[in-house]
Amino acid sequence: MSLYEEVADLPLTVEAVEYERRERETTKFTRATTVVSLSGDGEEGRGEDVTYDAELHPIPDEFDLAGEYTLDSFADEVAELDLFPDQSADAVDDHYRHYRRWAVESAALDLALRQADTDLGALLDREYEPVRFVASPVLGDPPSADPIREWHERVPGLEFKLDADESWTDDLLADLSGEGVRVVDFKAHYEDEEVAGSADPDLYRTVAEAFPEAILEDSAWTDETADALADARHRLSWDYPVTSVESVRDLPIDPDWLNIKPSRFGSVRSLLDTVEFCEENDIRMYGGGQFELDVGRRHLHLLASLFYPESPNDVAPSEYNDLESPENLPTSPLAIGDVRGFR
Repeated sequence: MSLYEEVADLPLTVEAVEYERRERETTKFTRATTVVSLSGDGEEGRGEDVTYDAELHPIPDEFDLAGEYTLDSFADEVAELDLFPDQSADAVDDHYRHYRRWAVESAALDLALRQADTDLGALLDREYEPVRFVASPVLGDPPSADPIREWHERVPGLEFKLDADESWTDDLLADLSGEGVRVVDFKAHYEDEEVAGSADPDLYRTVAEAFPEAILEDSAWTDETADALADARHRLSWDYPVTSVESVRDLPIDPDWLNIKPSRFGSVRSLLDTVEFCEENDIRMYGGGQFELDVGRRHLHLLASLFYPESPNDVAPSEYNDLESPENLPTSPLAIGDVRGFR
């Protein structure tokens, strides 16, 4: 039985839907999300919509999802909904549609498991393991290793995922060497100019040489970049293009690593099918986040705990992204604690 088949037939009773906007200043921008709450039979399931456009939060209160379902039939119902009813079809990025659908489906998974008085690990017969995580600090403008050193003073042994760009110098690379950089993200597949990274093969080559053990994420793939990364091919990973099993098959090479961001998949089925595909094809996984402010971050921890706990998961507790993070931060590996439902 597949991972999805293990959860698909869970009975689900939905009596009400509620939405709560969340907003917080982070190290990179003002983040807004919406928590979706589905309730029924005295239980509540929660998910989080991580759509990046703050004006699209909270979700319009227009969806009547009350009824008796299985988790699978509920997913079919959600798939037929326009989750952005007050926006034109071409005004909403397809990724946003996945983010919102994931919020609703993850809330439904949480509710169905709670109504069955179980949790995801028990249902899949998997143990929860402590989660190794990395942090993703901003290096400043111009970039320097000072933020990394400051983090190490606060959290000795903390490891990092960093976004590379063409402002990185040889001196910076030398300063960062040996500082616990586990993943470097080139962000070459993003279309937003404020986020999009570099396709410079020279940058790729120098970064690969400076961090000989690091995973190299989302490189552009051309003859020039393929040559620059030839010796690091086993360390290449993808994030932005990965939304389904088919998207993995469509990558320019057979990957050794994938960054799994649940919200990118939209549905529980697509997420679990892709995780299972990776396990069957010896593709190593690590978790990634979307600046979640609430329950969505805990979903990431739970999934990492079940499927890829020892990887350099970019799922540091959300306090690490705050402008003024608290003194006593949780450290890696992160204990999962008691679990019920999907959190």
